[in-house]
Amino acid sequence: MSGEEKFMLLRNYDLWCHLNDEEYADLNIEHHFIEAKKGDYVYFDSHHLNKLYFVKNGYIKIGFVDDEGNEIIKEIIKEGEIFGQFALERTNLNGEFARAYKGNVSLCAFSIEDFEKLLRKKPELAIKYSKQVGEKLRRAEFRLLQMLNKDVRTRLLAFYYTMAMMEGAADDATSFSFPNFLTHDDVAKLIGSARQTVTTTLNQLEEEGLLKITRKKVIITDMKRLKLLISNY
Repeated sequence: MSGEEKFMLLRNYDLWCHLNDEEYADLNIEHHFIEAKKGDYVYFDSHHLNKLYFVKNGYIKIGFVDDEGNEIIKEIIKEGEIFGQFALERTNLNGEFARAYKGNVSLCAFSIEDFEKLLRKKPELAIKYSKQVGEKLRRAEFRLLQMLNKDVRTRLLAFYYTMAMMEGAADDATSFSFPNFLTHDDVAKLIGSARQTVTTTLNQLEEEGLLKITRKKVIITDMKRLKLLISNY
């Protein structure tokens, strides 16, 4: 793929759509465009990584391995999102890994230094970036509060409602569907539960008519009811 083609792909996303040719060159993406195969690690057990990554296509699993060798999933990153040293530091990853998930992944990667130079030159990009990071941190805080204070049923309802909003559901939507790319085991790890408990609870929610989950789609049949149930717990 040529440099121009890579640039055009990057410009499809809101964060980058107003970059001019000179600003694009400042990112040095031509030398930092990555294709990772399913299961490949983008980085592993990282503590001092000096890179920021943007997902052009595919999914990335972010997590770490605990002292007993178990894989703990922190989040699943999808197309259009950022990961790596998104706080623009060198010491905040705490041994996490990033791995291509479900299929092959296309990424662009750039150093913290190159990105900081661009932010200084392009204040509107800095504002967009800070909003994206802020949203990322708010989602992480919401998940943590759910795990600390809510039961599995409520955590599941909140998880799928949040997923729907991230996929573009309107506040006044009645029903909404989005691609299903997570296994029950993935969901269990993301909400701090056991796979069997998640499977059992999802079956109950389907019987109640709140959710319908197929291999390809998650269908929320009544967004207003789901939101009301979450707020009442």
